Amino acid sequence: MNREEILRQLEQLREEVVACRRCPRLVIYREQVARKKRRAYRNETYWGRPVPGFGDPFGRILIVGLAPAAHGANRTGRMFTGDSSGRFLTRHLYEVGLANQPDSVHRWDSLELRDAYLTAVVRCAPPANRPTRQEIQNCLPFLSRELDLLPNLRVILTLGQIAHRGVLQILKERGIIRRFADYPFRHHAVYRLQGAPAEWLVASYHPSRQNTQTGRLTPDMFRAVLETVVRLAKG
Repeated sequence: MNREEILRQLEQLREEVVACRRCPRLVIYREQVARKKRRAYRNETYWGRPVPGFGDPFGRILIVGLAPAAHGANRTGRMFTGDSSGRFLTRHLYEVGLANQPDSVHRWDSLELRDAYLTAVVRCAPPANRPTRQEIQNCLPFLSRELDLLPNLRVILTLGQIAHRGVLQILKERGIIRRFADYPFRHHAVYRLQGAPAEWLVASYHPSRQNTQTGRLTPDMFRAVLETVVRLAKG
């Protein structure tokens, strides 16, 4: 596909994601959160819909998270935007040259990702950040299509165990890997892929507040992962 066709198909995919209502529990929850706003955001209009991917369609890096946060991306309409996870992630993307600024506040700011595309295995905010197995299954086709539409992809970075397993499921369904056990989730794990839409799979703890505030994931730990990802992407 040429550049124009890739952009056209990504826009079509974006529209399908935003319109999706496959998971009744998630539809109810995301819309309820958008009505019963957090006090700090009571004057804002919440997005309250599925959140599409964001970034450089021709980048070499795909970053896969779990799902939009209820008062983060479900409010702002952009992945990893408007919450503590987004602040942590964007600051470090900026430090390694994958973003043009260190802040991710709302979808109208001037943030641009460079050589990276940001997405998730689930596109709606789930209650307690815990999507069901069926909800993940319903949403994975969106991620699978993104993998096919990013022509220069070399590295997939999974943020957290659920994201990691979601990517592995897609790869297994395509016959690219045989067993999940050959690609266990652990922080800073690096796996070479054969015949996949990317050459490398890298795993990291999710930059959730629970992980960053407890010290399970420190800035130095996360920066080391991103430096590995950038190095692999450059070949």
